[in-house]
Amino acid sequence: MTNSLERLQKVIAQSGVTSRRKAEQLIVDGKVKVNDKVVTELGTKVSPNDKIEVEGVQLEKELPVYYMLYKPRGVISSVSDDKGRKVVTDFFPEVPERIFPIGRLDYDTSGILLLTNDGEFANLLMHPKHGVEKVYVAKIKGIPSKEELKKLLKGVKDKNDVLKVIRYKVLSTDKKKNSMILELTLREGKNRHVRRMMEQLGYPVLKLKRERYGLLTLDGMTAGDIRPLSPKEVNQMRNLASK
Repeated sequence: MTNSLERLQKVIAQSGVTSRRKAEQLIVDGKVKVNDKVVTELGTKVSPNDKIEVEGVQLEKELPVYYMLYKPRGVISSVSDDKGRKVVTDFFPEVPERIFPIGRLDYDTSGILLLTNDGEFANLLMHPKHGVEKVYVAKIKGIPSKEELKKLLKGVKDKNDVLKVIRYKVLSTDKKKNSMILELTLREGKNRHVRRMMEQLGYPVLKLKRERYGLLTLDGMTAGDIRPLSPKEVNQMRNLASK
């Protein structure tokens, strides 16, 4: 917090408790107190000296931290799992801050996943209108024609969604194994986006990895590796999302 007044939902998000959007809902639901009084007005501003409680827990300001994980397959993109499966925060046993994943990768998808305690930063990157590029490499069953692949640019309908890519590139074709490896660039990331899109075309995904997120790549990393983002990388990601 700074010495000036800040919107309550922004302060909650910056504390790492949750995203700004969820913070707004908590305020509306009457689950936030300022100086022991329930506050439900979204325009409320607070100072660094105000006592803030979220669902009965007093807010403690954490310094923002930013990490990248090379998520292996078979890991849940969550901070906990009621079935006891491995989750992404298990790779950060020595990080004291309450970090959470920015978005998610499917259980069977590997690659770049960012984690932070900065709700504002997470919300900025996840918001659909900001469209930070994400590059995936997918191994698919079958060999689609050029005409079929062009449908990826126009968009493929699945339920209420139109799923598309902004670019694609054929990396290799294996006629013996009847498979193809594609590089797919997205600006949005709907639930199971790539898998649903390819299934609608009739070419199910056999293996999927996110190899680039904005300017970030997996260079020098192997599955399960983690590393902090540099201040320069954090600023670059902010700038990409703010364009």
